[in-house]
Amino acid sequence: MIQLTRPFRAIAVAGVLLACAAPTFAQADNPIGMWQTIDDNTHQPKALVQIAEDGDGALTGKVVKGLGANDTPDRRCTACTDERKDQLIKGMTIIKAMKKEGDHWDGGNILDPENGKVYKCKMTLEDGGQKLVVRGYIGVSLLGRSQTWVRQQ
Repeated sequence: MIQLTRPFRAIAVAGVLLACAAPTFAQADNPIGMWQTIDDNTHQPKALVQIAEDGDGALTGKVVKGLGANDTPDRRCTACTDERKDQLIKGMTIIKAMKKEGDHWDGGNILDPENGKVYKCKMTLEDGGQKLVVRGYIGVSLLGRSQTWVRQQ
């Protein structure tokens, strides 16, 4: 049986801990992952959105699950006016074409399934990558509203 020396054991344990923590550090610099959306009026959890990178390197966001009153599998986007009209909200792509620009992601858009409107979008990570400020706007970013989403593990 192999006897491990105390310094070697400490190095091995540190290596295992670092390997386990690496995905957390990698998440801190980009919004790829699962996010809990928070209603900006009620401040209650609204949905889970999975943000991923598409083949062009842009970020997209898809509704994975509704939360609370929104947790009905047959909810549809009746207010949508594009190809998403009357489509199920669960599984729907609501964020499209977000590109990294400096310390934020911009240039894409976000759909509000409640009113069917599509807004320009800007996303910024905060709190060490654990919060995502999502700003939807028409025209200029000053004329819009923001939600703060919370990263899920």
